[in-house]
Amino acid sequence: MHQLLRFRNQELLRRALTHRSYANENPQAKEHNERLEFLGDALLNFLSGEYLYNRYPEKEEDELTRRRSALVDEVQLAEFAIEVGVHEKMLLGKGAILEGGYENSNLLSSTFEALIGAYYLDNNSDIEAVRAIIKPLFESVSEHITSRSSLDVKNQFQEWVQHHISSTPPKYVTVQVGGASHSPVFLAKVLVNGKQFGEGRGSNKKEAEKAAAKDALKKIRK
Repeated sequence: MHQLLRFRNQELLRRALTHRSYANENPQAKEHNERLEFLGDALLNFLSGEYLYNRYPEKEEDELTRRRSALVDEVQLAEFAIEVGVHEKMLLGKGAILEGGYENSNLLSSTFEALIGAYYLDNNSDIEAVRAIIKPLFESVSEHITSRSSLDVKNQFQEWVQHHISSTPPKYVTVQVGGASHSPVFLAKVLVNGKQFGEGRGSNKKEAEKAAAKDALKKIRK
């Protein structure tokens, strides 16, 4: 068993692995993992930024930002989840399972984020414990993320905005517009100085924001 799945507080581990769809079908579960997902997302953004800053002292801010986006995007976090065995432990509702939830990159990445948040709490909010776990995972992909990072549409659009309009980064407004609890649909709009440049839909906020950025890039390139 991977160290990231070894908890002193087993209830905390269970909560980290519990998707909303499972909690809805099993009232005894009490809590799902979305608050832990929020915490884990913040920790991963900080640790990935710190890791890349130290590893690549010659890189400028824009390149570091692109690399960080690739290092903690949905696809990469889903790969981390599978590597540590999260896909075998997730607690999903029947509908989510029927729709292939154990292979769903959105559910895998979200659960991985929740697990990071829970591991932090299980270790008395010690960031060093999380850093020791996550650094080897980062190192396993760091050398091949450049080509992926160059494809990050949000950063491409932000660079265009900074060169042509404003130093203020684009603002994304994202809301859930439909779908079931285990398969939501989000709509995102990207604004620059209050003006809408694009919109897009996705299965989570990150994907919807990427779709909005892609739409904006498509429009400005016409």
